[in-house]
Amino acid sequence: MAQVSDSIDAHFDAVLTVPDDARARLVEAMRHAAIGGGKRLRPLLVVASCDLFHVDRQSALRIGTAIEAIHVYSLVHDDLPCMDDDDMRRGKPTVHKAFDEATAVLAGDALHALAFEILADERTHHDPFVRCELVAELARASGQSGMAGGQMMDLAAESASFDLATVTRLQQMKTGALIAFCVEAGAIMGKLSPEGRAPLRGYARDIGLAFQIADDILDVEGDEARAGKALHKDAAAGKETFVSVMGLARAREQAHALVDQAIGHLAGFGREADLLRAIARFVIERDR
Repeated sequence: MAQVSDSIDAHFDAVLTVPDDARARLVEAMRHAAIGGGKRLRPLLVVASCDLFHVDRQSALRIGTAIEAIHVYSLVHDDLPCMDDDDMRRGKPTVHKAFDEATAVLAGDALHALAFEILADERTHHDPFVRCELVAELARASGQSGMAGGQMMDLAAESASFDLATVTRLQQMKTGALIAFCVEAGAIMGKLSPEGRAPLRGYARDIGLAFQIADDILDVEGDEARAGKALHKDAAAGKETFVSVMGLARAREQAHALVDQAIGHLAGFGREADLLRAIARFVIERDR
């Protein structure tokens, strides 16, 4: 994870060179958001899935940088006063606090665009059809049918009471869709047919839910200093979470069951899937 994190930082450092003109503040804000901190779980998943198909590591890291750009843009916008109104992210001031709200909006917009610029570049893959599928799948995962749609449902959760099925759907969109793209990216790069991707999709679905349950548990039990962000905000906002709907003990039990199930989906793979198996265990063992 540390190696992937360093590589992602290096990629962002290379593509986010601060210009000597009026755009400097924008790029500095992008760098503030993207470089340093974070678990880099999504890029690690991309690398692990690409390893299954012997994809060149630099190509895998390019996709990892693209997905991290989408993730970081979502955090920058999520932290804004009109959304979750957070002051700290990854152990440092949020972008709108370190800069200003208008710059934070533009920084998020530019990071969103950067993701697709990276995927569309022929250095990611020589085959334009592969690049096109990567772009289409990431767009789907981050738009109204994925992350953004889930975020809208999350905002609605502040004034509505959701049952377990609705909370699950919300999180499958808000968190799970991007995680699913990370795992499927390796199959796309390896030109595996859609029919052959079912085990990877099952794995991604289960760890996506396990990851969110673990997040909800950390929001209740976690340490803010280690998390690098404010905790206990869901309960304060009156949002239904896996913990509020299921209870702490049952939620923890369900997270472990989902991880076991996710690992079971990888039974058809050998040692080349060991990193994916380790990631599945990590999502519920982490402390931030």
